[in-house]
Amino acid sequence: MEEKEIGKATEGDEISDFSSQPEGVVAKILSLTTPSDACRSSAVSRIFNAAAQSDIVWDKFLPPDWELLISRLKPSNLNFDPISSRKKEIFFSLCDNPVLIDDGNKSLSLEKWSGKKCIMLGARDLSIVWGDTSTYWTWEHHPDSRFAEVAELLNVWWFEIRGRISCKMLSPKTTYAVYFVFKMSNPDYGGFDIDPADATVGILGTENHRRSVCLDPYLDNPQQQHSYARWMMRPQSESMSGSERPQERHDGWFEIELGEFQSGDEDDEIEIVLKEVKGSSAKSGLIVEGIEIRPKPDRPCCMKDFMKALVLLLLL
Repeated sequence: MEEKEIGKATEGDEISDFSSQPEGVVAKILSLTTPSDACRSSAVSRIFNAAAQSDIVWDKFLPPDWELLISRLKPSNLNFDPISSRKKEIFFSLCDNPVLIDDGNKSLSLEKWSGKKCIMLGARDLSIVWGDTSTYWTWEHHPDSRFAEVAELLNVWWFEIRGRISCKMLSPKTTYAVYFVFKMSNPDYGGFDIDPADATVGILGTENHRRSVCLDPYLDNPQQQHSYARWMMRPQSESMSGSERPQERHDGWFEIELGEFQSGDEDDEIEIVLKEVKGSSAKSGLIVEGIEIRPKPDRPCCMKDFMKALVLLLLL
């Protein structure tokens, strides 16, 4: 028991010594951690709180190419001034308010806990089979979308969507998950409750793992299904068993994970394919916002782990 108390006192002394370091030293050390760690550190002491606001810290958390990416913005009003705003303000603005780039066809945001880049490919940035044929697809403004236009499916038997992104646009050495973001146009959608769609994600030109996904968000909730499906009284296909199911997002859209990949060589290009081409039924009513590529979440760090990491940083 006495040894434990001594151990605690020793660790407390180390942390106390750390808190007595100059603000610039503390800021430099915090810049080697993560955004979530820097925010937690504000509760340690006044020196930590001041250091955690420093541009030294938050400039490190912003992507090295953030200014270049901002230069690709569609003309619009930013929530910050790239020159005069504090780096912490810029960081959290990019976390909370995705900005449109590349003629408004992509959006950029940052993952709040890590600062890693999240990119959404809007519907106009995707290759949609027969997407330019007005009898099959239509392009409309949607009040809930961040993009100027979304693609709404009128009627097809062959459903296929492809997207590509260069790894140089993403944060390096990061495991990313890919999500298809969509809605259904009630009560006019149908045909997605028969066969699952096939999804593949990976480096262009290589063989990638296939995943079966369900694109009917109400398949497991018959009472919420569209009137057309209830009228048809179609039994659920056995092929849907075991397929991934969509989840509702905080912004009111649905998303379903299509796969994941590791961002590696900047020269690599990632290809995403989503298709249902078995021809068992006509499909209609699906509204495509885009494909979102965001980091897989890491294990959250507790305050005890954070303090130990800071002590180690000081000793190095």
